[in-house]
Amino acid sequence: MFSAYLIILIDQLGRNLFVLSTFKALHRTRMAVFKDDNRALTAARLKINEEFRKNKNETSEENIKEMIKMGSNVERILRENVVQMEHVKENTLLLRPRESLLLENVPYCDQPRKKS
Repeated sequence: MFSAYLIILIDQLGRNLFVLSTFKALHRTRMAVFKDDNRALTAARLKINEEFRKNKNETSEENIKEMIKMGSNVERILRENVVQMEHVKENTLLLRPRESLLLENVPYCDQPRKKS
């Protein structure tokens, strides 16, 4: 009986670590993506905290795994697809991409390269 209780306890701790690591990853990504934008930082913080608080009493293993997966997907989308822009003049935006979003610019070539 003690060993079954210990296995359940270890399983719950592992699940809690996944939930906590997803929570922390979302907040780290929020800080990087919305850097210097206090309004967006605050809105994202409130939304992340609200969603985790709303589901803190969830006990279904399947639902928890699904929510962890969704949180990880949201973190990846924020990290890979969101770019900051700032209004500098009317009809003019300043793009502020993060270093991680910049790719090496390789020109396109219609003709295949000749082997030498």
